[in-house]
Amino acid sequence: MPASKSDTSVAPRSAATRKRTRIQQEKEELILEAALDVFARHGFRGSTIDQIAEQAGISKPNLLYYFRTKEAIHRMLIDRLLDTWLEPMKIIDADGDPISEIQSYIRRKLELARDYPRESRLFANEILQGAPHIQEELHDLRELVEEKAEIIRGWITQGKIAPCDPKHLFFSIWAITQHYADFDAQIRVVLGTTGEGEGRFEDAARFLDQLYVNGLKG
Repeated sequence: MPASKSDTSVAPRSAATRKRTRIQQEKEELILEAALDVFARHGFRGSTIDQIAEQAGISKPNLLYYFRTKEAIHRMLIDRLLDTWLEPMKIIDADGDPISEIQSYIRRKLELARDYPRESRLFANEILQGAPHIQEELHDLRELVEEKAEIIRGWITQGKIAPCDPKHLFFSIWAITQHYADFDAQIRVVLGTTGEGEGRFEDAARFLDQLYVNGLKG
């Protein structure tokens, strides 16, 4: 069974102290940063505590002082990721201009792909493995999507945007924006010199504005 968010077995061991020291906090962050690299490359199943310890440059016993298991590290990374990943959808405003709200959502998702590529691959690996550790969170996501889909249905009813299936609209935005993180190596090769730097994200934003604005205006 997936660990619950409240399961103390996945909390950092040092969190049991009344107040974590600066050194403890820094060591936890070092481990999490190393684990993010390892999980993003190998997925949960293909990653080991030994790999994470080596990436962090610390001993395995030292790592296990801070996190009891591989699951504990993965759980904390997933929790952090989901908080960041869902925020752009949460702030879609029913009272805002529909086209502007959707444009802003797309741009925020592109910014996440640009700024958090490893987190995107971590999430993709989890989903490809059947989402064994985030079933509860996926139910929360379903409720959030339904809430925002209802806003889009309202805009459609009011004639503010062209008719569309709100959920498939979200799926398409996720697929396109996360492609720029999950398939970054492919994009760089195909684009050649224009794929270097931030230009590819700016070009993508302009293209997606054209694609979705034209489509949703009907």
